[in-house]
Amino acid sequence: MSDRSLTAEELQTARLSLRRPTEADIDAIFAIHRDPETCLHNPSDALASLNEAEELYQRWNDQWQQCGYGYWVVRRHDCALQLGFCGIKPMELHGMKVLNLFYRFATSAWGQGFAGDAATAVTTWASQRVPVLPLIARVRPANIASQRVAVRAGLTRAQHLDGTGYDGLDWIYAAKLPN
Repeated sequence: MSDRSLTAEELQTARLSLRRPTEADIDAIFAIHRDPETCLHNPSDALASLNEAEELYQRWNDQWQQCGYGYWVVRRHDCALQLGFCGIKPMELHGMKVLNLFYRFATSAWGQGFAGDAATAVTTWASQRVPVLPLIARVRPANIASQRVAVRAGLTRAQHLDGTGYDGLDWIYAAKLPN
């Protein structure tokens, strides 16, 4: 990755551009989050209205303003179409402050390695720009594809942190856990 790829608002990989969301992305936020397949393992994330997408965008934007990082819109270099979203947000897990790695992609982007590329770029950025916080991914046990993305991004299984999340059991994958 070049130095340009490490700015907060834009990341680059060989195939992908990741940029901070804008209001123009609300339709894509809605389209991806209303698809039952994309929220199969996390049904509480499903959106039912454009208004909910606007509220989600506002939460993402508020985090960017507060933290200087958040979720990025992911697209291929050669296409303006949004493939999905990938990013980090601060949270607590068992009383420990962590960054939660998030990735959600349109079904048309599945199986092409885009989520793994984006998650790796975000993980690299986070390890360099927010090195004091461990990085985790909360993954449902049945979501094999998401588990593969977490491992590809450099996270390893941390069974001792597993617990109940919004939609059931969360398996935790982590990097940079304190000893």
